[in-house]
Amino acid sequence: MSMKSKAFAMQQSRQPISFHPRILPDGWNRSILQYWKKKKTCMQLNNVGMKDIDTNHLNRKVKEPKTMTRLWNAVSVIGLLTCLVLALWAYKSGILDSVETLQAFIGKFGYGGMAVFVLVQIIQVVVPILPGGISCLGGVIFFGPWLGFLYNYVGICIGSMAAFGISRVMGRPVLYKMFSEKLIQKYDSWTQKDSRFFKLFALAIFFPVAPDDFLCYLAGTTKMTWKQFSLVIWLGKPCSIALYSLGLTTAFRMIFSV
Repeated sequence: MSMKSKAFAMQQSRQPISFHPRILPDGWNRSILQYWKKKKTCMQLNNVGMKDIDTNHLNRKVKEPKTMTRLWNAVSVIGLLTCLVLALWAYKSGILDSVETLQAFIGKFGYGGMAVFVLVQIIQVVVPILPGGISCLGGVIFFGPWLGFLYNYVGICIGSMAAFGISRVMGRPVLYKMFSEKLIQKYDSWTQKDSRFFKLFALAIFFPVAPDDFLCYLAGTTKMTWKQFSLVIWLGKPCSIALYSLGLTTAFRMIFSV
Protein backbone atom coordinates (compact mmCIF):
# COMPACT_ATOMS: atom_id res chain seq x y z
CA MET A 1 0.00 0.00 0.00
CA SER A 2 1.35 3.41 -0.95
CA MET A 3 1.95 6.26 1.52
CA LYS A 4 -1.02 8.24 0.16
CA SER A 5 -3.32 5.26 0.65
CA LYS A 6 -2.17 4.80 4.25
CA ALA A 7 -2.67 8.51 5.05
CA PHE A 8 -6.15 8.42 3.52
CA ALA A 9 -7.07 5.31 5.53
CA MET A 10 -5.88 6.89 8.82
CA GLN A 11 -7.84 10.08 8.11
CA GLN A 12 -11.00 8.09 7.45
CA SER A 13 -10.58 6.06 10.65
CA ARG A 14 -10.47 9.25 12.78
CA GLN A 15 -13.78 10.56 11.43
CA PRO A 16 -16.98 9.50 13.26
CA ILE A 17 -19.08 6.91 11.53
CA SER A 18 -22.25 8.40 10.06
CA PHE A 19 -25.19 6.74 8.41
CA HIS A 20 -27.30 8.27 5.73
CA PRO A 21 -30.96 8.44 6.78
CA ARG A 22 -32.04 6.58 3.68
CA ILE A 23 -29.80 3.57 4.42
CA LEU A 24 -31.17 2.64 7.91
CA PRO A 25 -34.82 2.06 8.91
CA ASP A 26 -36.73 4.93 10.51
CA GLY A 27 -36.71 3.32 13.98
CA TRP A 28 -32.93 3.00 13.88
CA ASN A 29 -32.55 6.61 12.79
CA ARG A 30 -34.56 7.87 15.74
CA SER A 31 -32.67 5.67 18.22
CA ILE A 32 -29.29 6.81 16.95
CA LEU A 33 -30.28 10.48 17.04
CA GLN A 34 -31.62 10.19 20.58
CA TYR A 35 -28.44 8.46 21.71
CA TRP A 36 -26.15 11.14 20.30
CA LYS A 37 -28.32 13.97 21.66
CA LYS A 38 -28.23 12.42 25.13
CA LYS A 39 -24.48 11.93 24.97
CA LYS A 40 -23.94 15.50 23.80
CA THR A 41 -26.09 16.82 26.66
CA CYS A 42 -24.13 14.79 29.24
CA MET A 43 -20.84 16.12 27.87
CA GLN A 44 -22.09 19.71 28.10
CA LEU A 45 -23.23 19.23 31.71
CA ASN A 46 -19.86 17.76 32.66
CA ASN A 47 -18.09 20.70 31.06
CA VAL A 48 -19.92 23.25 33.24
CA GLY A 49 -19.18 21.29 36.42
CA MET A 50 -22.53 19.69 37.10
CA LYS A 51 -21.12 17.69 39.99
CA ASP A 52 -20.23 20.85 41.90
CA ILE A 53 -23.71 22.27 41.32
CA ASP A 54 -25.41 19.15 42.68
CA THR A 55 -23.19 19.09 45.75
CA ASN A 56 -23.88 22.72 46.59
CA HIS A 57 -27.60 22.17 46.11
CA LEU A 58 -27.61 19.21 48.49
CA ASN A 59 -25.60 21.15 51.05
CA ARG A 60 -28.16 23.93 50.97
CA LYS A 61 -30.93 21.34 51.47
CA VAL A 62 -29.16 19.98 54.56
CA LYS A 63 -28.37 23.36 56.09
CA GLU A 64 -31.79 24.96 55.51
CA PRO A 65 -33.79 22.87 58.04
CA LYS A 66 -31.17 23.40 60.76
CA THR A 67 -31.18 27.14 60.13
CA MET A 68 -34.98 27.32 60.30
CA THR A 69 -35.04 25.28 63.51
CA ARG A 70 -32.55 27.66 65.12
CA LEU A 71 -34.66 30.59 63.94
CA TRP A 72 -37.82 29.19 65.55
CA ASN A 73 -35.89 28.50 68.75
CA ALA A 74 -34.66 32.10 68.76
CA VAL A 75 -38.22 33.35 68.22
CA SER A 76 -39.39 31.24 71.16
CA VAL A 77 -36.68 32.67 73.40
CA ILE A 78 -37.58 36.22 72.31
CA GLY A 79 -41.25 35.56 73.04
CA LEU A 80 -40.44 34.24 76.51
CA LEU A 81 -38.18 37.21 77.28
CA THR A 82 -40.92 39.57 76.11
CA CYS A 83 -43.36 37.97 78.54
CA LEU A 84 -40.83 38.35 81.37
CA VAL A 85 -40.28 42.03 80.53
CA LEU A 86 -44.04 42.68 80.48
CA ALA A 87 -44.45 40.84 83.78
CA LEU A 88 -41.68 42.94 85.35
CA TRP A 89 -43.29 46.15 84.06
CA ALA A 90 -46.69 45.08 85.41
CA TYR A 91 -45.16 44.24 88.79
CA LYS A 92 -43.47 47.64 89.09
CA SER A 93 -46.67 49.39 87.99
CA GLY A 94 -48.68 47.70 90.73
CA ILE A 95 -50.82 45.73 88.30
CA LEU A 96 -49.71 42.44 89.84
CA ASP A 97 -50.46 43.44 93.41
CA SER A 98 -53.46 41.10 93.33
CA VAL A 99 -55.52 39.06 90.90
CA GLU A 100 -58.36 41.58 91.21
CA THR A 101 -56.01 44.45 90.23
CA LEU A 102 -54.81 42.53 87.20
CA GLN A 103 -58.33 41.64 86.08
CA ALA A 104 -59.42 45.26 86.51
CA PHE A 105 -56.54 46.39 84.28
CA ILE A 106 -57.42 43.86 81.57
CA GLY A 107 -61.11 44.79 81.86
CA LYS A 108 -60.34 48.36 80.80
CA PHE A 109 -59.71 47.13 77.26
CA GLY A 110 -63.13 45.47 76.98
CA TYR A 111 -63.60 43.14 74.02
CA GLY A 112 -60.30 44.35 72.60
CA GLY A 113 -58.40 42.61 75.38
CA MET A 114 -60.33 39.41 74.75
CA ALA A 115 -59.67 39.57 70.99
CA VAL A 116 -55.94 40.19 71.53
CA PHE A 117 -55.68 37.26 73.93
CA VAL A 118 -57.46 34.86 71.54
CA LEU A 119 -55.17 36.03 68.72
CA VAL A 120 -52.11 35.40 70.90
CA GLN A 121 -53.37 31.89 71.61
CA ILE A 122 -53.81 31.23 67.89
CA ILE A 123 -50.32 32.51 67.07
CA GLN A 124 -48.61 30.59 69.87
CA VAL A 125 -49.97 27.33 68.41
CA VAL A 126 -49.02 28.10 64.80
CA VAL A 127 -45.65 29.62 65.79
CA PRO A 128 -44.66 28.20 69.20
CA ILE A 129 -43.17 31.39 70.62
CA LEU A 130 -43.92 30.49 74.24
CA PRO A 131 -45.08 27.43 76.20
CA GLY A 132 -48.81 26.81 75.88
CA GLY A 133 -49.16 26.31 79.63
CA ILE A 134 -48.15 29.91 80.31
CA SER A 135 -50.83 31.30 77.99
CA CYS A 136 -53.46 28.98 79.51
CA LEU A 137 -52.53 30.22 82.95
CA GLY A 138 -52.72 33.80 81.70
CA GLY A 139 -56.24 33.26 80.37
CA VAL A 140 -57.55 32.04 83.73
CA ILE A 141 -55.82 34.81 85.66
CA PHE A 142 -56.82 37.60 83.24
CA PHE A 143 -60.47 36.69 82.71
CA GLY A 144 -61.37 34.31 85.51
CA PRO A 145 -61.85 30.51 85.37
CA TRP A 146 -64.88 30.34 83.07
CA LEU A 147 -64.16 33.07 80.53
CA GLY A 148 -60.46 32.22 80.66
CA PHE A 149 -61.24 28.60 79.82
CA LEU A 150 -63.51 29.68 76.94
CA TYR A 151 -60.96 32.03 75.39
CA ASN A 152 -58.20 29.45 75.78
CA TYR A 153 -60.38 26.83 74.15
CA VAL A 154 -61.37 28.95 71.15
CA GLY A 155 -57.86 30.28 70.48
CA ILE A 156 -56.06 26.95 70.83
CA CYS A 157 -58.57 25.06 68.68
CA ILE A 158 -58.43 27.64 65.87
CA GLY A 159 -54.62 27.64 66.05
CA SER A 160 -54.56 23.85 65.90
CA MET A 161 -56.77 23.87 62.80
CA ALA A 162 -54.44 26.42 61.20
CA ALA A 163 -51.36 24.30 61.98
CA PHE A 164 -53.03 21.23 60.46
CA GLY A 165 -53.91 23.20 57.32
CA ILE A 166 -50.37 24.57 56.92
CA SER A 167 -48.76 21.13 57.10
CA ARG A 168 -51.45 19.67 54.82
CA VAL A 169 -50.47 22.21 52.14
CA MET A 170 -46.68 22.32 52.68
CA GLY A 171 -46.10 18.65 53.58
CA ARG A 172 -43.30 17.16 55.67
CA PRO A 173 -40.68 19.83 54.85
CA VAL A 174 -42.47 22.20 57.23
CA LEU A 175 -41.75 19.81 60.11
CA TYR A 176 -38.00 20.02 59.55
CA LYS A 177 -38.16 23.79 59.27
CA MET A 178 -39.97 24.30 62.57
CA PHE A 179 -39.03 21.38 64.83
CA SER A 180 -35.90 19.47 65.74
CA GLU A 181 -35.08 16.23 63.96
CA LYS A 182 -34.94 14.45 67.31
CA LEU A 183 -38.56 15.37 68.06
CA ILE A 184 -39.68 14.27 64.58
CA GLN A 185 -37.99 10.89 64.91
CA LYS A 186 -39.53 10.36 68.35
CA TYR A 187 -43.11 10.54 67.07
CA ASP A 188 -42.61 9.52 63.45
CA SER A 189 -43.28 5.88 64.30
CA TRP A 190 -46.87 6.85 65.13
CA THR A 191 -47.54 7.50 61.45
CA GLN A 192 -46.67 3.99 60.22
CA LYS A 193 -50.32 2.95 60.46
CA ASP A 194 -53.13 5.46 59.98
CA SER A 195 -55.49 3.78 62.46
CA ARG A 196 -52.77 3.62 65.11
CA PHE A 197 -51.87 7.28 64.63
CA PHE A 198 -55.50 8.34 65.00
CA LYS A 199 -55.81 6.57 68.38
CA LEU A 200 -52.48 7.83 69.71
CA PHE A 201 -53.19 11.36 68.49
CA ALA A 202 -56.61 11.39 70.17
CA LEU A 203 -55.10 10.22 73.48
CA ALA A 204 -52.30 12.79 73.29
CA ILE A 205 -54.80 15.61 72.68
CA PHE A 206 -57.15 14.40 75.41
CA PHE A 207 -54.38 14.17 78.02
CA PRO A 208 -51.68 16.89 78.20
CA VAL A 209 -48.77 14.48 77.90
CA ALA A 210 -47.31 15.31 74.47
CA PRO A 211 -46.34 18.37 72.38
CA ASP A 212 -49.78 19.19 70.96
CA ASP A 213 -48.53 21.87 68.56
CA PHE A 214 -46.08 19.49 66.89
CA LEU A 215 -48.64 16.68 66.71
CA CYS A 216 -51.09 18.99 64.90
CA TYR A 217 -48.43 19.66 62.27
CA LEU A 218 -47.56 15.96 62.10
CA ALA A 219 -51.24 15.04 61.65
CA GLY A 220 -51.39 17.26 58.58
CA THR A 221 -48.78 15.09 56.86
CA THR A 222 -50.83 11.91 57.33
CA LYS A 223 -54.02 10.67 55.69
CA MET A 224 -56.15 11.98 58.55
CA THR A 225 -59.15 13.88 57.19
CA TRP A 226 -60.30 17.34 58.23
CA LYS A 227 -63.39 15.78 59.79
CA GLN A 228 -61.36 13.38 61.94
CA PHE A 229 -58.93 16.08 63.02
CA SER A 230 -61.68 18.56 63.86
CA LEU A 231 -63.52 15.92 65.89
CA VAL A 232 -60.44 15.12 67.98
CA ILE A 233 -59.46 18.76 68.53
CA TRP A 234 -62.84 20.26 69.40
CA LEU A 235 -63.88 17.33 71.62
CA GLY A 236 -60.51 16.45 73.12
CA LYS A 237 -59.06 19.89 73.88
CA PRO A 238 -61.49 20.89 76.66
CA CYS A 239 -60.14 18.19 78.98
CA SER A 240 -56.46 19.03 78.45
CA ILE A 241 -57.08 22.78 78.68
CA ALA A 242 -59.05 22.31 81.91
CA LEU A 243 -56.28 20.19 83.41
CA TYR A 244 -53.63 22.71 82.37
CA SER A 245 -55.64 25.65 83.70
CA LEU A 246 -56.56 23.99 87.00
CA GLY A 247 -53.08 22.65 87.72
CA LEU A 248 -51.21 25.83 86.80
CA THR A 249 -53.69 28.10 88.58
CA THR A 250 -53.41 26.02 91.78
CA ALA A 251 -49.61 26.14 91.57
CA PHE A 252 -49.66 29.89 90.89
CA ARG A 253 -51.82 30.60 93.93
CA MET A 254 -49.70 28.34 96.15
CA ILE A 255 -46.52 30.11 95.09
CA PHE A 256 -47.84 33.64 95.61
CA SER A 257 -49.57 32.77 98.89
CA VAL A 258 -46.26 31.71 100.44
